[in-house]
Amino acid sequence: MSGTGVRPTSAPANSQGIPDEPSPSSGQLRRERLRLMSSQSLLPRTVFDEDHVAFRESVRRFLELEIAPYHARWEEAGIVDREAWAAAGRQGLLCMTIPEQYGGLGVDRRYSAVLIEEIARQGLSGPFFHVHSDIVAPYIDSYGTEAQKSRWLPPMARGEIIAAIAMTEPGAGSDLQAMRTVAVRDGDEYVLNGQKTYISNGQLADLVVVAAKTDPAGGSRGVSLFLVERERVGFERGRNLKKMGSHAQDTSELFFSDVRIPMENRLGDEGHGFYMMMKELAWERMLVAIRAVAGAEQALVETAEYARNRMLFGKPLFDHQYNRFKLAELRAQTEMARVFIDRCIELVTRGELDAAVAAIAKKQSTDLMMRALDDCVQMHGGAGYMWEYPVCRAFVDGRYTRIAGGSNETMLELIARTF
Repeated sequence: MSGTGVRPTSAPANSQGIPDEPSPSSGQLRRERLRLMSSQSLLPRTVFDEDHVAFRESVRRFLELEIAPYHARWEEAGIVDREAWAAAGRQGLLCMTIPEQYGGLGVDRRYSAVLIEEIARQGLSGPFFHVHSDIVAPYIDSYGTEAQKSRWLPPMARGEIIAAIAMTEPGAGSDLQAMRTVAVRDGDEYVLNGQKTYISNGQLADLVVVAAKTDPAGGSRGVSLFLVERERVGFERGRNLKKMGSHAQDTSELFFSDVRIPMENRLGDEGHGFYMMMKELAWERMLVAIRAVAGAEQALVETAEYARNRMLFGKPLFDHQYNRFKLAELRAQTEMARVFIDRCIELVTRGELDAAVAAIAKKQSTDLMMRALDDCVQMHGGAGYMWEYPVCRAFVDGRYTRIAGGSNETMLELIARTF
């Protein structure tokens, strides 16, 4: 698994001064074995075609070369370098589903699913490309004016502009109708006041989609969305929040004090913000679910490998029935989840994913991942508590998934409404 931040050294020269062909090290062989194992599902995955398979290989290589070697440094710094975003843009990995005329590739969301899975498998919790590409960009593409699309989407696709979305407030998380940020109309402008928190990409963001109440008494019909640029007077960033996990991911407080927003920066019609958010939240929850199942699969691969090599009472951990059965149980549950998530991806591709089904996917997959990670940490023993082991990082990096996109308790409320 990549992410050590160590670059390979040159191959040694032979007696004639010609570099020898490097032979695979045990570490390289192990990584290749883990890569093959992590790509295998007991049931064939029919959701992807040959183009997606080829794309997966190119994504994996990009992450290994451009992201993984620097991730440990980004964790220390608490933020990903902007150059990583530019590199992703050059590779065509940002805003992929956006039409080509706006700088995207015009591909379906299965490509986004591939990128999310590969990031999860390599344990790269820093770059939140999906917030930028699969949450903010679709808002602009679906609800923006032609001028907004032409202005913002091409530089977003190139990684020149980084985007975030600001919904959550100190007193309003899963209950978005409780938000207190307001935008008051003043001639041909709005005056924005309020505070947002736990905003992913918050420090890096050049553009933020901000949810605010334009009619505080209007309930769900009183919320509107605004495009707020970094340089707006009165828009300030708070601290880069220190989190349990995802240490390389910048997560921020945002403050708005009499920020004047021109009419042309309103996204969609006034009062339609809540409708737009609800429409896009199903896909946002699927992004979390896709990451969770891929993360669970990778944790099991890593743990099975560890259990085969760690000796206990004279034999490998894997040869003790309890451990073998525990891994088998988790493998069975993960395979079931994989089939369900792949079916959801198919529905997403056809535009048929139901919000309640997305809630089920998000709730069940994240719960499963955290159960699997807890058991995998336990099976590693003391090593599972050490940051150098991928399973330790995966445990703390993955915990947010049961909260993000609406807490799992909120998912139960949504699911209960189906009766």
